[in-house]
Amino acid sequence: MARPLIGVSSRPRQAGEVAGWPDTGAAVMQRTYLDALWRAGGLEAIVAPRLIGSGEATELVDRLDGLILVGGGDVDPARYRAERHEHVYGVDDTSDELELALVRAALRRGIPVLAICRGMQVLNVALGGTLDQHLTGRPGLQGHGQPGSGPAVHDVNVEAGSLLAKCQGGATSIGNCWSYHHQAIDELGEGLYVSARSDDGVIEAVEFASPDEHPWMLAIQWHPERTAATDSAHQAFFDELVRQAAAG
Repeated sequence: MARPLIGVSSRPRQAGEVAGWPDTGAAVMQRTYLDALWRAGGLEAIVAPRLIGSGEATELVDRLDGLILVGGGDVDPARYRAERHEHVYGVDDTSDELELALVRAALRRGIPVLAICRGMQVLNVALGGTLDQHLTGRPGLQGHGQPGSGPAVHDVNVEAGSLLAKCQGGATSIGNCWSYHHQAIDELGEGLYVSARSDDGVIEAVEFASPDEHPWMLAIQWHPERTAATDSAHQAFFDELVRQAAAG
């Protein structure tokens, strides 16, 4: 049987931002996503940031068995009808346009989706939701990390009976979660359900409230790929994505 082909989003870099490539841009991604996908038995199709319409996004997704949306900079607040907070960073219109089109096409097509950190925020915005633009330093919240610095390591509390819990063998808590985010979901997108929160109430995972009516989808705010090599609980998300892709 052919191994499932999983589309994986990537991040843009301008000319001069990659050592040794002073005259050309690049599309990059952290190797940890691919390592986790390979361990799960999937093959990768790395999707470079570029402007495409919904028709071309559909054409691309038609060739895939699943989709991973990876971490990165912030979604432009204009995409969810908000004014830009002063701490918003790394906005890239091309990435926003591409990833919103990809995830909408993937959901229409019915292929499984794993959305991580920024990917979870992209998915929520694609479904009409909004984002809390800056959590860092807010009273009453635990540390959730900061882009460009070390992670915050914490537990998340999982809703019993959720897809997330099933992916964890029924566990209602996941430890050793590495977070690097200063934003989180505010208003939920259409049809979504919160399946995990941190102790301070921040949304850590969402899925569809009626999973039987939708393709398999998990969106996770922390970075399971960073610990998946040594932590089977985090590798399990990639394993399940590939299993679902192969079953489709």
